[in-house]
Amino acid sequence: MNYQESKTERPEFVTESHLLMLDELRESGVTNMLGARPYVKRSFPELSTNDAGGVLAYWMKTFGDRHNG
Repeated sequence: MNYQESKTERPEFVTESHLLMLDELRESGVTNMLGARPYVKRSFPELSTNDAGGVLAYWMKTFGDRHNG
């Protein structure tokens, strides 16, 4: 499998703002990132609870690729 095949496709509801917010949350050390869904929901109230979880799941799956491993 090549790199292109292994990339996780970004769901349409995930924005760069979501990813940056989660990066900042991680850097702050306020919470373990496994418990970050409520922070996503609080920062982006327009997201459903499931979509907030989807944002977090995408962030986790792609963190290494976005931050050069």
